[in-house]
This record gives sequence, C-alpha cells and structure tokens, in this order.
Amino acid sequence: MRYEVIVNNQKYTLEVNQEGKITVDGQETLVEFSRIGDSGLYLLLVNNESFEGLVEEHEDLWQVVFRGNLYDVQVNDERAQLMRGRAHMSVPDSGELPVKAPIPGLVINIPVEIGQEVSKGDNLVILESMKMENELKAPRDGRVERINVEVGNSVEQHQTLLVLV
Repeated sequence: MRYEVIVNNQKYTLEVNQEGKITVDGQETLVEFSRIGDSGLYLLLVNNESFEGLVEEHEDLWQVVFRGNLYDVQVNDERAQLMRGRAHMSVPDSGELPVKAPIPGLVINIPVEIGQEVSKGDNLVILESMKMENELKAPRDGRVERINVEVGNSVEQHQTLLVLV
C-alpha cells in the first residue's frame, strides 16, 4: 500500500510491503513498529536500530514527540487520496453522469434502484477494497438511469457502475 506522509509540511511517499520493508521516497528500509503498553509510547526498529516515540492521534493528524521534538504527521493512503480527489471533481448540472469505480473492488451493496431519485451525497454503491468499505455517493441530485453491476461483482478502476440523469 502506498501512502503520502506529510511531516511538518514536508511531503514523503511511503510504500509498505508484506515483509516489513518500507520504501520512503525510493529508499528501502527494514522497519518494525510496536506499541509499548496502553500508553502512546511506541518502539520503532529501523534497520535494527531502536527508537522510542510518543504518539497522539488527533482528528486529521498525528502528533509525534521524537528525541524531544514535536512533529505534526498527516498520513493519506492511496484509496483515501483517490476518493478525496474524486469528491472535488466538477460535475455537470444536467445530462447523463456515469458514476465510475475510483478503485478496483467488490460490489457489496447497491442501496438504490433504477428510476430512484437521489440527492447529492446519497449512497449509490458500496465497494469493498482491501477489507475496507468505500461508499460511493451521488455527486449531484438526479435519478438513477442505469445500474451496470450487481452485488458480488468484481469491478475494475474507472468501470462505470451506474448512470445518473
């Protein structure tokens, strides 16, 4: 999984693989990360060198005290970035509007029917991707003209799921 990590306004690209290796801006590092007790204290092993840090989670960022310095850390995974980017796209006020899958996944719910009137923000399709549910919402008011998928279908990124008019 790829992440965008912002530490005190400095942006990094971080990729995590299954072997405990992390790639930061193209450089691979062996990392182990564990919580110490119920406190916000964490132990971080980087290439077998030990570090401790105090971590507090806030609404949209983490605050980390490391070696006496305070760092504001914001973490965005690629799914969240895709969903956020899609939410800010401009949509036409009228006409056909295809609603496409922002990520590959499995259709687990379609809470609308053909002909149903929907309001901006209503759930249209729920996709499961990497064990997370992603709610695709109506980008504008409209009526469901077509539904191109069924519950249980696997879909590809950019596949048209349904069409609003």
